[in-house]
Amino acid sequence: MYRDPKFSSLFNQFGRGDGAPPSLLQKIVTVLVTIAVFGVALMFSVVLFAVVVTVGAVAWGYLWWKTRALRKQMREHPPTGRGMVIEGEVIREVEIEDRPPR
Repeated sequence: MYRDPKFSSLFNQFGRGDGAPPSLLQKIVTVLVTIAVFGVALMFSVVLFAVVVTVGAVAWGYLWWKTRALRKQMREHPPTGRGMVIEGEVIREVEIEDRPPR
């Protein structure tokens, strides 16, 4: 990988560690920051869930309201059953005639 000489000090800074273990204060701050980040993520996920549920309920209510006339019409005029509808598959055997090639 090509490294630009202008940024080589940046790579060296991150690559080099003094090897000293973190102090007790650093560990406590790390735990507190982790708990805070988890809390914020949980808060946003709950808000997102509430928004999704609300939008879904509004969409369902809108469709229910817009189809009420169609449902009323279907209740007042049910299908008459004049024709017969059979659902299923049809398997048909086809006979192939042996014709001489032309």
